[in-house]
Amino acid sequence: MADLKEVEILEEKGILVGVNLVNDPNFEYSMEELANLAEALNVQVVGTVTQNLERVTPSHYVGTGKVDEIKSLFEETGANLVIFNDELSPSQIRNLEHELECKVIDRTMLILDIFDRRAKTREAKMQVELAQLQYMLPRLVGLHASLSRQGGGTGGGFRNRGAGETKLELDRRKIEDQIAKLRKDLEHVKEQRDTQRKQRKKSEIPVVSLVGYTNAGKSTIMNQLLKKIGQSNGKEVFEKDMLFATLDTSVRNIELPDKKSFLLTDTVGFVSKLPHHLVKAFRSTLEEAREADLLLHVVDVSNEEHKFMIDVTNKTLKDIEIEDIPTIYVYNKSDMANVTYPLVSGDNIWLSAKQDTGLDELITMIRQNIFSNYVTCQMLLPFDRGDIVSYLNANATVLSTEYEENGTLVSVELKDTDYKKYEQYVVK
Repeated sequence: MADLKEVEILEEKGILVGVNLVNDPNFEYSMEELANLAEALNVQVVGTVTQNLERVTPSHYVGTGKVDEIKSLFEETGANLVIFNDELSPSQIRNLEHELECKVIDRTMLILDIFDRRAKTREAKMQVELAQLQYMLPRLVGLHASLSRQGGGTGGGFRNRGAGETKLELDRRKIEDQIAKLRKDLEHVKEQRDTQRKQRKKSEIPVVSLVGYTNAGKSTIMNQLLKKIGQSNGKEVFEKDMLFATLDTSVRNIELPDKKSFLLTDTVGFVSKLPHHLVKAFRSTLEEAREADLLLHVVDVSNEEHKFMIDVTNKTLKDIEIEDIPTIYVYNKSDMANVTYPLVSGDNIWLSAKQDTGLDELITMIRQNIFSNYVTCQMLLPFDRGDIVSYLNANATVLSTEYEENGTLVSVELKDTDYKKYEQYVVK
């Protein structure tokens, strides 16, 4: 049966429809991105219809003349699916499916389905399911109608693009109960995360968080940093040149040669028009970045739209109240962008993670940001305080050790808190 389903999925042919509102300069790119999202689900794009409007048509999203144009193209190309570039209202879906007599899905449904396929951990699966159910709830009538219209033909491969037929058969009450249960379960996971974060804060290990647009190279940077410090053995995170390869937050301890260490966290990538329900559902995962001491905003500088991607990422971060955290802009994939690299300018660095060029400079920048609270001093420790000497050897950078008449003289670089703890032994 699984093979049959795969064949159905591969047979899907879609027409993309977008409205360019008041000459949006990023419209063409958002349509290109819609095609990439469709292809991520094995949908063959067989046509595109666009319209320039001052505002979307409330009843059908596009004007009535365009609906006829879509219908003609649909029949000509043998398509079985129409994909719209914005989130449609329940009535728009109903009206369009009635007029076009075919399956209609929107950008939100497409992204939700990609997340559904990519989710690996229990938490990510619960977050995606919660977003799907919240999206579906007001749209049940339209979705029921379209299911009966599909009747198990080739369009059935699209797994009802929201959350699967079985979920749609549930009545509203059952869906509401399931939403309540998922919220409760995710709240429990959030409490566990909060506890872990508090423990990290106690241990005073700085946290550096990777953020950025989907497929900018965040996971590649994490893996290359682990490799550089010789800690990649079995700790690599999944990386692949595809949209939303990473949905689960990965946390890795990066231990530098001078005993300084920091935690590096990798978060889900962003995309324009990321569904509101999805951002809300993934909020606890994204909160990893809110607790960070430093953000590494990874940018695919080889993409012509990288400035737009920076804006989308910053806006999404602001929406989830991640603000006022020191940020390094990491312009990755510089080898494909015809720019000079490695190059450091202020809080910006141009590098190529895949080529391992510029990572040493990045580590230096991270150091300057998160280890600024380190103090270099000399301490004279009594011979009966060997425990402090052992502690400093394990947790600080001991630059030199000399044995004097009245104790051990150490020259040491250490955390400000440790300096305060042993201040009585400081001689200079």
